[in-house]
Amino acid sequence: VASPGGCSECPLSIPMKRDEQEAVQKRTFTKWINSHLAKRVPPLVVMDLFEDIKDGVMLLALLEVLSGQKLPCEQGKKLKRIHWVANIGTALNFLEGRKIKLVNINSTDIVDGRPSIVLGLVWTIILYFQIEELTSSLPALQALTSSTSSLDSSTSSTEATSPPVKRKPLPPLQGGARKALLRWVQQTATKCLGIEVKDFGPSWRTGLAFFAVINALRPNLVDMERVCRRPNRENLQEAFILAETQLGIPQLLDPEDVDVDKPDEKSVMTYVAQFLKHHPARKQKTLVFLDMFSELIFIYLFMYFQLFKSLRVQLEMRRKQVEEVLHPTQKDGMLTVDQALVKQAWERVFNRFLDWHLQLDKSLPAPLDMVGAWLHEAEGALRQEVIIHQAHDMTANAVHRALEQHKEVLKCLERHQQVLQGIHKDRSVDGVPVPPDQLQDMAERMNFVSTSSSIHLAKMEFLENKHHMQAFLILAESKLKSWIIKYGRQESVELMLHNYVSFVEKQHFFENYEVLFQSLKQSAEAYVDADSSVDEGEMGVRRFMREVVTQWRSLSMEVRSVRSMLEEVLSNWERYSSTVASLQAWLEDAEEALSQPENTKQGFFWNLSHWMDQHAAMNDAGNFLIETCDETVSLDLKQQLLLLNGRWRDLFLKVKQYAHADELEKWRKDHLKAISALKELLDSAEAKLNAPVQVSFHSVKAFLHNVEVRKAKC
Repeated sequence: VASPGGCSECPLSIPMKRDEQEAVQKRTFTKWINSHLAKRVPPLVVMDLFEDIKDGVMLLALLEVLSGQKLPCEQGKKLKRIHWVANIGTALNFLEGRKIKLVNINSTDIVDGRPSIVLGLVWTIILYFQIEELTSSLPALQALTSSTSSLDSSTSSTEATSPPVKRKPLPPLQGGARKALLRWVQQTATKCLGIEVKDFGPSWRTGLAFFAVINALRPNLVDMERVCRRPNRENLQEAFILAETQLGIPQLLDPEDVDVDKPDEKSVMTYVAQFLKHHPARKQKTLVFLDMFSELIFIYLFMYFQLFKSLRVQLEMRRKQVEEVLHPTQKDGMLTVDQALVKQAWERVFNRFLDWHLQLDKSLPAPLDMVGAWLHEAEGALRQEVIIHQAHDMTANAVHRALEQHKEVLKCLERHQQVLQGIHKDRSVDGVPVPPDQLQDMAERMNFVSTSSSIHLAKMEFLENKHHMQAFLILAESKLKSWIIKYGRQESVELMLHNYVSFVEKQHFFENYEVLFQSLKQSAEAYVDADSSVDEGEMGVRRFMREVVTQWRSLSMEVRSVRSMLEEVLSNWERYSSTVASLQAWLEDAEEALSQPENTKQGFFWNLSHWMDQHAAMNDAGNFLIETCDETVSLDLKQQLLLLNGRWRDLFLKVKQYAHADELEKWRKDHLKAISALKELLDSAEAKLNAPVQVSFHSVKAFLHNVEVRKAKC
C-alpha cells in the first residue's frame, strides 16, 4: 500500500483467519487514531473506522494533529460524495508531498470504505509519523535505518481477503523500521533478561516482553520473577495497565488479541513503538539539541540586535534631515505633495523599525519577552500625539479615552520594573543568558518610561481640562451672540429669555465654570510642577490660564447683562402693546365725541392730560423697540406709530383747550380746601388771643408754645 522505502524482507505469516486479523487491526488503529484526536481542540472520536473515514474529515484532522499543519477541508452536514473525494485527495496529496509512496491507494477506495485499503492507509501513517520518526531519533539505531531514504511499508492492507482484482504483488512488510524497533527491544529490554524476542508476533504472547520493556524504562517497577509464573492473560492485562498508568501509554491492545498463536504484528508494532518516547537516549539527545538550539538563539539574537543598533543610529541621523524637509513652506502651513510623500515614507520606515524592535524583544525568554512587549506598549502611549478635532469637546473626550488607556498600561510599571531589575542583575533568565546590549537597552527604556510617565499623565489631564474649558467658553460665546442681536417680536424675546434662564440658571452656568476652572487650575499646576519647561514661550501653561481669566471676566459680565436687557425689551413691548391698545380705543371714542355738545365734550376730554401721558409712553416704548428690534419689526412699528400719531395730532388740535381742564379743576379744589383750612386756623388763633392768660411761668410758656405752633401751620 505504502512504500516510502524499497527495503523488504520475508512477509509475515498469514494468519489462519484473515477477518479476525482485520478486526484486531481495526480496533488497534482506531484506538491509536483516537489517542491523537483527543489532543485536538475540540477533540474528535472515531467510532467506526471504515465509516468515519469516508468523508475525509477525520483523516485530515488526524494529519493536522500529527504534522502540526493546517489542511483545507470541506465540512458540513450535507457533504456529498464529491466533497468526500476532495478531502481524501487532499490527505493523499499531503502524504505524497512528504515523499511517502502510496501504492494501490486512491480516493474512491477510501470513500467506499474498503477495509483492506483503509487499514493499509492508516498503517502507512503510523509507520511514517510514529515508528520511523521515533526509531530514527535513537543514535544507536540510526545506522539500521540510514539505508532507506524514508520508511519502508508493508502491504497495502492486512493479508485479509481482497477483492478478485488482478494487481501486482504487494510489497512485503517494512524492513528498516521493523528491524530498528526489534533491535531496540532486544538491546534495551529483553536480551539482558534472557527473554527471546525475534518478531512482533508470538514472542509477545506471554506478556513478558512487555514487562521487560517497562522494566528497562522504569527499573524496579516490575517483579520479573513473579510475572514469569503467571498466565498470559493476567500478565498482558497488568502490563497494559502499568504502561498506561506509569508511562502514559494508551492501551491500544486487548489481552485476548495478543494471547493467540500468531498475534497481529502491525498492531503489536504500533503499541510497542509508543515506548520509544520514554527511551533515555532519546531524552538525552533532546536535551543536547535544546541546549544547542538555545545557544544558537542567543547568538542570533545578539547578531540581530547589533544590526538593529547600527540601523537605529543611521535612522536617528536621518531624523533631523527629514524634519527639516517636512518644515511647512506654504503660508497656510500645509505640506506640499512631495513633503506629504516624504512624511508617509518616513512613517512607514519608522513603524517597520518599531515592529522589528518589538519582535527582537518578544524573542527573549519569558518573562523578559512580556516586559519587552509591555515596554513597546508604554512607549507607544508616551509617543501618541493628541488628535485635534474641530470641536474642542470631541478633542477632550478623545484625550480622556487615551488617558484612561495610558493609566491602565502604566499600572503595570512597577511590576515590570521589578522583573527587569532582577534579570538585569543576573544577566540571565533561569540560567539562559540574555544579550547584554539588548538587556541594557531595555533597562534604559524602562528608566525613560518611569521618569516620563508622570509628566505624560499630567500633560494629558491638563489637555483634557484645557479642551473642556475651551469648549465651554466657545459655547458661552455662541450663546451670548445669539442673545445680543436685534430682537424680534414679544413672543421671540420671551422665548429667548426662557432659553437664557434655562442655560444660565437651571444649568448652573457660572457654577460650572468655577468647577471647570478649579480642575484646570489644579491640572495646570501639576503639569508645571512635573515639567517646568511647559511654562515657557507664548503657549505656556500660565499664559493660557491668564487668557482664560481675562476672557471669562469680559464674557461673564456680558452674560450677566443679557437678562436685564431682555427684561427691558420685554417691558417696553408690554408697555407699547398696552398703550397702543388703550389709545386706539380712546381715539375711536374721542373722534365720535367731537360731534357732541360742548358740555359733553368737556366731560369727555376732562382727563385729556392722562391720554397725553399715554401717548408719550407709547412713543417712548415704540422708539426704544425701533432701535433694538430687527429691520422688519422696526418698519412695522414705525408705520403703526406714524398712523397713530397722525390721528392723535388731528384730534389734539381740536381739543387742546381741554388739555388742562382736569388740572384747573384740581387747582380749584385745592384752593377751596386751603381757604377752609386758613379760616379754621384764624378762628382758632383769635380764640386763643382773646382768652385770658394766667400770669405764671408755666402758663405763659404754654401760651407761647401754642402761638409758635399756630405760626408754623400758617
